[in-house]
Amino acid sequence: MNRLEPIARRFAGGRRIGAVRPLGNGLINDTFLVETDGGNFVLQAINERVFPHPERIAANLNLLSLHIGRQQASAVRLRIPRLQPGADGWHIRDDASGRVWRALEWIAPSESRERLANPAQAGQVGAALGHFHSLCSAMAAETLHDTLPGFHITPEYFRQYQTALAQTPILPASPDIQRCRDFIADFAAQIGELEQAKQRGELAERVIHGDPKLNNFLFEPDSDRIIGLVDLDTVKPGLVHYDIGDCLRSCCHIPETNGFDLPRCRTILEHYLAEAGGFFTAADYRYLYPAIRLIPFELGLRFFTDYLQGNRYFKVDDAGQNLRRALAQFELVRDIERQSGAIRELIAGLTPAAVRA
Repeated sequence: MNRLEPIARRFAGGRRIGAVRPLGNGLINDTFLVETDGGNFVLQAINERVFPHPERIAANLNLLSLHIGRQQASAVRLRIPRLQPGADGWHIRDDASGRVWRALEWIAPSESRERLANPAQAGQVGAALGHFHSLCSAMAAETLHDTLPGFHITPEYFRQYQTALAQTPILPASPDIQRCRDFIADFAAQIGELEQAKQRGELAERVIHGDPKLNNFLFEPDSDRIIGLVDLDTVKPGLVHYDIGDCLRSCCHIPETNGFDLPRCRTILEHYLAEAGGFFTAADYRYLYPAIRLIPFELGLRFFTDYLQGNRYFKVDDAGQNLRRALAQFELVRDIERQSGAIRELIAGLTPAAVRA
């Protein structure tokens, strides 16, 4: 990690650097923890193929920090990491690597987790996401930059898939590839469901996190309590349904069977709505099931498209990993559809009578 010390030093503000080590397992940016004699911080190389305008990310994060900072401290139960300025501003381009780097506050003590261990942790995830949406509910979404145009716009991902398919001259004769293609074709009628509801004015854009998967929630060590939310590059205007669907996809996916954990879904939604249900409309409730079904499909579609394009977007360990990832997400969608009646019944039971009326 010595090669990163000169970069870290430009954000350290004179502190002596002890070590720089990898942090997390994100699929987009490269992330490191910088240990110094005056407190640690997070150092990240921004993937410019994904985020071509890092200055827009910085502007959004600063606006978000300002908005949350205006609220009563007692009302804010979730820590959001702040950008840490460097010697030359919020970002530094390293001449040797050509990469853009930034530094963020390190929230400690804390830890991220890859699996939920009990219902209390699931409830904390739902409450934390609902609290984030509630904190941001009075923030005008249009004041934020769209840091990743097209993100969670499933019809656009479908167009990208069709282009990738047309540009792939010869596909291997693989049952797995054919299964993916067949599943996408069968799902085609549902691809535009959320976007069409938005265009009709049934669903409104709000401030969203964009990527609230489980390991972006920070837990207090040796506790079930969530204290922070990280990976805010995708904070932008969008539908809260994207966040809810992605959070449930991440937390309710049973990897061993690619099944959907309905009891865990109930716990997360109950705690989410206890925090954020105040701004929910009848349409917001009505489109919860389509979001739960759509977002894992969307991720599977993105994985398969990336596989067809030579694995250019998501980090992979081998050439077939994105294909396997796609199949897992499509199996998850199948199980969600098998449980559609129970999921819809659950949502109906959580919908207040006043909203149903």
